[in-house]
Amino acid sequence: MQGKVEICGVNTARLKVLTQTEMDVLLRRAKEGDKAARDKLIEGNLRLVLSVIQRFDKRGEAPDDLFQVGCIGLIKAIENFDPTKQVRFSTYGVPMIAGEVRRYLRDNSAIRVSRSLRDVAYRVLQCKEVMTAALGREPTMEELTKELELTEEEISEALDAVCAPVSLFDPVYADGGDPLTVMDQVRDTKNTETEWMERIALRGAFRNLGAREKQILNLRFIGGKTQMEVAALVGISQAQVSRLEKSAINSMRKSIS
Repeated sequence: MQGKVEICGVNTARLKVLTQTEMDVLLRRAKEGDKAARDKLIEGNLRLVLSVIQRFDKRGEAPDDLFQVGCIGLIKAIENFDPTKQVRFSTYGVPMIAGEVRRYLRDNSAIRVSRSLRDVAYRVLQCKEVMTAALGREPTMEELTKELELTEEEISEALDAVCAPVSLFDPVYADGGDPLTVMDQVRDTKNTETEWMERIALRGAFRNLGAREKQILNLRFIGGKTQMEVAALVGISQAQVSRLEKSAINSMRKSIS
């Protein structure tokens, strides 16, 4: 979206900006049913839509689609805004536009979330939008739990479930050189591809052993028993345990190599 001048046929470099006085007059007229005033409000607040959808430009969606959805949110904000309240239109409009974009992204997400969890998320987001407009700020988690009668865990789980997925190759930080990606931050240096292959090979080799050899290796290397303890448990001599253990290890080595 960076550097994109024309969206949906609209030249964003030439978008109009209304003064606060103009906004107040047009909002009152639009509330009285003046369609011309409503159209001027929409045209004069397209920059607001543009500023909101820029938050979502890493989601992989076409800017034109997000802009259209944002405009729907703007229209809803204009229709529902009460000019008699001492609240700036942008304070009310931004959450409405952002909420409409989030709904679009959720409904078109490649990851399917259960209906019940999605319904909870919708309730939380709608409540958050209403409370933001009323309070002039985003509500705290404690305020949301009281309003919705849900626990913090339920709210967090629902919101996490409908978050847009992040690519492992999205850049997190760049300073002239190679960018640091999400993959670099979450990569498991212990469970590498080589170790996975070794574990798969070991499991395959272990499955090919006889029942007694498996029992002895389990007791020795998983149970932490000594050869004498294993001998007592299995009912054979310590020398036999030692011989079977070596045979099993040699057999696994041959299978892997």
